[in-house]
Amino acid sequence: MADTTRYQKIAKTIKIFAMAQGALILMLVYMAVQFQAKFQALGIPGRFMNAVVASFVIQMVLFYPIYRFASKEVERDLAMSTSNLSSEELKAYTKKKRMGDIVKVSVFFFFGMFILQAPSIPIVLSVLYFSFVLTVLSYLQCYNFAAKKLMRQ
Repeated sequence: MADTTRYQKIAKTIKIFAMAQGALILMLVYMAVQFQAKFQALGIPGRFMNAVVASFVIQMVLFYPIYRFASKEVERDLAMSTSNLSSEELKAYTKKKRMGDIVKVSVFFFFGMFILQAPSIPIVLSVLYFSFVLTVLSYLQCYNFAAKKLMRQ
């Protein structure tokens, strides 16, 4: 019974992240269609595939750090869900959680500012947008995977 109550918050987080992934996939598909139409209108339809490939290459480079970060977040969340933590341990986990939140907000602002400051060249905007959405999707999927893996153990 203790494990069930311990994992309820993580299970809710997994469900919320799954719904967010669905919304992000819909946004990704919608914007892909929009960018493809933009490239077609400009007479350079081949650039769309270049943008997709560049986004996937960037994602492959970022995947391992995202996976490690998400795994650490899950370990911390599971450790915080135990009821037998001392005040020092709780303070240390809270500090780690705050640092993790700062990292996530920093990445969000990095992409946001980069997209706002980027020139209005469609290939640059598409690579930035696709990379941002794929980065968020990767984090959510890695978190869910690591959480399910640790909860089974």
